Amino acid sequence: MRKINIAIIGLGNIGSYLYKYLNKNKKILSKKNNCVPNITYVSAKTKNKKRQIKISKKKWLKNYMHATTNKNIDLIVELIGGSEGAAKKLVFSALKNKKHVVTANKALIAKYGDQLAKIAEKNKVNLEFEASVCGGVPIIRSLKEGLIANKISKIYGIFNGTSNYILSSMDKLNKDFKEVLTDAQQLGYAETNPSADLNGNDVSAKLKILTSLCFNSFLNNNIHVEGILNIDKIDIDNANKLGYKIKLLGFAELINKKIYQRVHPTLIKKSSYVASIDGVLNAVIVNGNPVGQSVIQGEGAGPAATTSALISDISSILRGNTKFPFSISNSERKKLSFAKISDRFFSAYFRFEVLDKQGVLSNITNIFSKNKVSIKRLIQNPNKNKGSSSIVIITHNSKNSYLDKILKTINKKKYILKESKLIRIHDN
Repeated sequence: MRKINIAIIGLGNIGSYLYKYLNKNKKILSKKNNCVPNITYVSAKTKNKKRQIKISKKKWLKNYMHATTNKNIDLIVELIGGSEGAAKKLVFSALKNKKHVVTANKALIAKYGDQLAKIAEKNKVNLEFEASVCGGVPIIRSLKEGLIANKISKIYGIFNGTSNYILSSMDKLNKDFKEVLTDAQQLGYAETNPSADLNGNDVSAKLKILTSLCFNSFLNNNIHVEGILNIDKIDIDNANKLGYKIKLLGFAELINKKIYQRVHPTLIKKSSYVASIDGVLNAVIVNGNPVGQSVIQGEGAGPAATTSALISDISSILRGNTKFPFSISNSERKKLSFAKISDRFFSAYFRFEVLDKQGVLSNITNIFSKNKVSIKRLIQNPNKNKGSSSIVIITHNSKNSYLDKILKTINKKKYILKESKLIRIHDN
């Protein structure tokens, strides 16, 4: 039976889990793929770190970069992480030296995917990155193979388990943001520095990759990104009273030959499928023709889910399929028009914390009227003891640029006690 020699570069939780899994399941993977996955080398930043795996001294590379030129290595699994530094150096060099690459590195693919795909195609090797988006949810392979017949018009969903855990826990456990974030860190769902998860950057990187695959386009940085740092318990409670849940969603849509990419907290109906996805789960919804709507959900992160995706990619290479990283040849990918969301129309939730005095409400509604935004619903919750009031407004469908202008105008008013909120609503 044929054999493919593998080097695993990076032996953190995921790298160690993958090493253990490949060794334990070597026989069945060999039978299923008619090729033996053979781990020949490993490398890690800290060689002497305590790990729950035993690795022969012969397998350790003195320098991780030697993997890119070693003739006894066919496939490199990059698990270093980050868009620059060691990971970038390794993957560029590996592809140039005609080594197959499997990676879980969304930041690297989102930033350099176009360049890397070109090198992989030129050298007739595979660049596989299923594990870079939504962990164990096989969305990339689904887009490349299972949904290949479909013309996709929209992809959206929950692409980050950490933010989803925080929002759903605030809702269900009746805790505030800081409490839930601490819980998430203790459970290993959030990093010590969780900024990429909380500010929307993690979802942004994943969405760029999915957009490119859905619309056969090059990666594009024209994307609207908001995180969940401003969402508090009051917003969660208000959403519930109004019949909604708050989720951090990523959207990519093709409308009138223009692509719109956006990431932001979103109010979605309690009755919708996405509203029921709680905890660290991810869910991806694809609208295509002829299939209609497809939904895939699963664990979005963690060693087991990521290993599932990595094995899928490794198996594809074991079978001897040399494929284009982004489904079609680089020369066939399109430079499509990517547009800002300022001209899009959304229904929206506004929350204003104001001084409870005469004329404030009429001033706010007047600003809405001046900016051509009509009010669908208005709720006022006065707090007489504090001399303040919380005003919640739900709008009809309105131009995003007008919604933004209202927020900026009202935030400058002296009667505002706390930064105002704007959360878009997804009613579909």
